Amino acid sequence: MGRLIAVLLAAALLGGCGTMADPREWFGSDAGPKPAELKDFEATLKPQRLWSVQVGKGSPRFNRLVPAVDDRFVYTVSAEGVLQARDRQSGALAWQVETGLPASAGPGLGDEMLLVGTAEGEVAAFDREKGELLWRHSLSGEVLAVPAEADGVVVVHTEDGRLYGLAAETGEQLWLYNQGTPVLTLHGTASPVIDEGTVFCGLAGGKVVALSLESGVLQWETHVAVPAGGSELERMVDVDADPLIYSGTLYAAAYQGQVAALGENSGKVFWKRKASVYNNMAVDWQQLAFSDAKGWLWSLDPDSGAARWRVEDLAYRRLSPPALLGDYVVVGDFEGYLHWFSAEDGAPAARTRVGGAPIVAAPVAVDDVLYVLSSDGTLAAMRLPDEE
Repeated sequence: MGRLIAVLLAAALLGGCGTMADPREWFGSDAGPKPAELKDFEATLKPQRLWSVQVGKGSPRFNRLVPAVDDRFVYTVSAEGVLQARDRQSGALAWQVETGLPASAGPGLGDEMLLVGTAEGEVAAFDREKGELLWRHSLSGEVLAVPAEADGVVVVHTEDGRLYGLAAETGEQLWLYNQGTPVLTLHGTASPVIDEGTVFCGLAGGKVVALSLESGVLQWETHVAVPAGGSELERMVDVDADPLIYSGTLYAAAYQGQVAALGENSGKVFWKRKASVYNNMAVDWQQLAFSDAKGWLWSLDPDSGAARWRVEDLAYRRLSPPALLGDYVVVGDFEGYLHWFSAEDGAPAARTRVGGAPIVAAPVAVDDVLYVLSSDGTLAAMRLPDEE
């Protein structure tokens, strides 16, 4: 394993790029840990598949090509820039636009628009009703985080550590926050989250910042992890997981760092727990759920950070971010399986499959339906069975 890491580090630095691939890609070599074999169990749940469609070519490289859901539609964008709106209930196509953009993140859901980030360092805004292009804006780096919009301001996080505030109507730049990046970072960035006039975002180097949505002025910053160690690899402590805001608390996590609960208005640390996390998390009143860099699935008490349960059976299966649906925690893996666990104790409840390609995008739970997008472009809607 040490040899593999050394090779990866050298390749990243010699290639003139300060980023490393998503850790899920490190273990594809024979030199890395083997994905756990799936174990048999007695299923206690039979999830129902409502519909399944193809939405265009996906990519296992971009885990921020995610479904966006509103009251009527599910929106997706493929790696080749095919932007679609489909009926939530049936999966029927409402409209489709071939944008020609090399999409790498999105679509982000704005008040009246969809936002798509590209591998060539652009963000594009589209009308939600028909998919018509509203504007495009060139940025300083690749966009690997889902853009956000609120109150007339679009916020985009680029791979070089910059946060842009753009006018939602025209795409004109309003402000810029430039954090910069360490010598070595993961190939990914946290998506900005907007709440009550404030932008929250995790950054390379282990920080979470809160900025004024109107001006981009820093309101507070907090270290979720502090770089330590004798090499650049050991000091890599990116906050790539999107901030989660729930009931006045902001939850954040860092690779080779910690999971932390912070005060939304102050950045004050309520609790921290050591963990290495690079994927998004999920939270509700009962639990904070996440998978760590080893592929262990965790459930923590959101108020204290105490462990409720832990599942180790999916180690190194390159898990997607988890979703919370009813009384279950659901996570995808590199073979296209969805694993359903009891939210109460982590007991396995069901295993279903969405095609045969990796599930790297976070499944999206809305009302009682789970929307899942695999990297081959299969979009499926799943729901819990009706109670008898």
